[in-house]
Amino acid sequence: MGSLKLFNDSIRNENTQKYLNDVLGEKKQSFVNNMVALVSNNVKLQECEPTTLLFAGLKATALDLPLDNNLGYAYVIPYKDNKQGITLAQFQIGKNGFIQLAMRSGQIILLNVSDVREGEIISENRLTGEINFEWKNADERIDLNIIGYVAFMRLKNGFEKSLYMTVKQIEAHGKRYSKTYTFGTWKDDFNAMAEKTVIKRLLSKYAPLSVEMQEAIKSDLSVITDKGNQYIDNVEPETNEKVAEMFKSIIEPETIEFDKEQPTE
Repeated sequence: MGSLKLFNDSIRNENTQKYLNDVLGEKKQSFVNNMVALVSNNVKLQECEPTTLLFAGLKATALDLPLDNNLGYAYVIPYKDNKQGITLAQFQIGKNGFIQLAMRSGQIILLNVSDVREGEIISENRLTGEINFEWKNADERIDLNIIGYVAFMRLKNGFEKSLYMTVKQIEAHGKRYSKTYTFGTWKDDFNAMAEKTVIKRLLSKYAPLSVEMQEAIKSDLSVITDKGNQYIDNVEPETNEKVAEMFKSIIEPETIEFDKEQPTE
């Protein structure tokens, strides 16, 4: 079982300090201070294996996503591995983190997500996948049940795409792919996880992915060690091959960077 002392001893270890200095340079001390503060303020994180905490922090730093729960960019989540009898630190990217990375790419000029309330879907074309919405005003919709979530993306070249999932589809997705569905972030903040799910699926299916975004999608929901990413949750393989073909006619080939397999949470 870990402890704050164990983490502090680990991060201040001579070899760790040398490694962090090689990787971070002048940013090392700021990183150390931020990680010590993060772990000090969370008893559950103190139970995690120190190396998994450090690598999760390094991944957040590499993606330039602050580990501040109030900002919603990225998180370090403790996960109890009952088989090994240890607690690991899982790296998770939040909804705002994916939006931030998408906007940085320069190809995506608008990315948004919204819940959908009863009566706001007017029609659905199953052949084209297009859904027509008629949004209620704020006072009307506040008392209406949420029936789904929709994410929308507009590219610099004018291409637009949306992705809608019902609450039942999102619940089924969470139960299938997240081992912590009944007691983790899904339970604590379903709305945030639902919004993240539709955004991540929209990006991984239809967006021209920058190298940074590819790395983010690969790292999300993983325990990161010196051996690479080890996924706690199941991952859903996606292929962007057909989408890449579609984009060839509207985007210069050198701007397209797709991975053939992406985990989509």
